[in-house]
Amino acid sequence: MFRLFRTINLAVKSLLLHKLRSSLTMLGIVFGVFSVIAMLAIGEGASKQAQDQVLELGATNIIVRSVKPPEQSSSTTANSNSFILRYGLLREDLKLLSKENISGIERSIPIREVSAPVRYRHREMNCRVVGCTSGYFETNNLNLRDGRFITEHDQVKIDTIAVVAAQVAETLFPGEDPIGKSVQINGEYYEIRGITRTRGATAAIGGSLAGQDYNKDIYIPLKTMQVRMGDDNIQRKQGSFSAESIQLHQITLQINGTEEKKAEDLVIPISEVVRETMEINHKGKKDWSIIVPMELLEQAKQIQLIFNLVLGSIAAISLVVGGIGIMNIMLATVTERTREIGVRRALGARQRDIIEQFLVETIVLSGVGGAIGMLLGWLTPQIFSGTQWVYNKISSNTVEVDAGFNNMFADLTPDVQPWTLGLAFGISVGIGIIFGVYPAMSAARLDPIEALRHE
Repeated sequence: MFRLFRTINLAVKSLLLHKLRSSLTMLGIVFGVFSVIAMLAIGEGASKQAQDQVLELGATNIIVRSVKPPEQSSSTTANSNSFILRYGLLREDLKLLSKENISGIERSIPIREVSAPVRYRHREMNCRVVGCTSGYFETNNLNLRDGRFITEHDQVKIDTIAVVAAQVAETLFPGEDPIGKSVQINGEYYEIRGITRTRGATAAIGGSLAGQDYNKDIYIPLKTMQVRMGDDNIQRKQGSFSAESIQLHQITLQINGTEEKKAEDLVIPISEVVRETMEINHKGKKDWSIIVPMELLEQAKQIQLIFNLVLGSIAAISLVVGGIGIMNIMLATVTERTREIGVRRALGARQRDIIEQFLVETIVLSGVGGAIGMLLGWLTPQIFSGTQWVYNKISSNTVEVDAGFNNMFADLTPDVQPWTLGLAFGISVGIGIIFGVYPAMSAARLDPIEALRHE
């Protein structure tokens, strides 16, 4: 132990003789270790963000959505013959995709969406009007701020009641209590019975991976929407109009496990049954799509592995560059210290002693650099948060940036995994040893007589 301590002490003193050169050499390792940890943390955070979005869709859910056929259009000029494009999910689909017809389905939750202006006195706001059932509240993880949500009793009575989101309540009723008051939608009045809490934008709204905002929604009973608004949606804008007829926009199927199989094991087989049922009922018409979050989750996990491998490999290159820097400096050090090596050999130092001396110096360089890089890597979330702040300041004062990218970047939080700290530090020390062996061997092979003659 004393011999090892003496060797380390000698290595530190030798490195401190050239503080600037040693510091610059360590920088390559510092940034290499930091980049490995930071890249893996950002990759982990991005993957976690994607997986959370998928999980919000419900890991044991199957989502069937209406899709407008791409080859058709519902728009035409005012002078053309008007028509209504009929596509999407049918109420008949809802009956077929029920627990009575498909074993394993616990509940089928339908919704219909309409974009419409909502008025209260002189105030108006364009909202997403959602016709839904009581199951929608639980499926989409909504929380009430006040009042209640839609019940099955409201469906039976075809009540003209509504539940508004937080932003709708604040916009239409500033300083007022919305409960008990009525808003106007398409000429009909709906009494407000509840208010949902504010929640951030998410990609899980409506079973879509495209970001939308719950805070601009207003919910009414699905049966009421069917009776009061019908299935047709006609819009006229500047001499043109669009006319579509959709019975349902989405059906969310909740899968229930059995004693023999868990719900997770039933999702994929049931999704195949649902797909076959839809193909038969729609007679080959591709006006629907199926989203299976379980499949998306598996894909997200596979992408995470690939993402981490690619990012880690790119970052590891900087570590290799740092190792080359160490090797370069140690080779120059051997040349500078040729006479010293000769003196040590003349005094009885063996080749092993010379190798140990130079190897310890490279290990100290890479070890200290790795430790500093680990510290910076551990602070990656704070550093990234500062980067987000700077980006927000710059983007708010310059040209507009894609909103989807802004939301993704703003919500991204790097997740530093403890194993990455140890891995990056171990690689840095390993690289120090690997790139220090050749200079150490070169020093040990010097002829003592020739080394003593060196000036």
